[in-house]
Amino acid sequence: MLIKNLVRKIMENEIINRVANSKLVTFDLEDFYPAGKRVPFDISSWLLEGIILRESDFREKAESHDWSQYQDCFVALFCSTDAIIPGWAYMYLALKLSPFVKKVTVGSLDELETVLFSEVIANMNLDEFKDKMVIVKGCAHKPIPQNAFVLLSQKLQPLAKSIMYGEACSSVPLFKRK
Repeated sequence: MLIKNLVRKIMENEIINRVANSKLVTFDLEDFYPAGKRVPFDISSWLLEGIILRESDFREKAESHDWSQYQDCFVALFCSTDAIIPGWAYMYLALKLSPFVKKVTVGSLDELETVLFSEVIANMNLDEFKDKMVIVKGCAHKPIPQNAFVLLSQKLQPLAKSIMYGEACSSVPLFKRK
């Protein structure tokens, strides 16, 4: 009898999913994560004692290197030592990599992700978010750089009615147009 009364009460007080029925639009940056392997490329092993770039040795190593192993990868060129690397050296390696890679940058893997997402966000058409209440999803299984959230919020601000961060059940309000 107790169970029947409980079921009847639940039926009378129907549970309504207000989140599902709301006009909130979720934006997940993870949906725009550029597919491809990320590869760090440390040039310190190509330097004399890890700190001196000798042009002839550097060019010789670049000429004999198998660049095809980076096919369809995103490559981050960097030097893990305190060596002073002339600008031409990174340019030279980028030119060697260009026929094979999707993208090459100078810096860490985090900086590479920032460059990738900067390009993705710059090319987005966000007109569909005009006058909408937007929640930018915060949790991701892929490495989304903080700069991507900043760039996205700046691009959404002139369009969206409001911008929130997180999940619909526990979002943090960030912006509301007056």
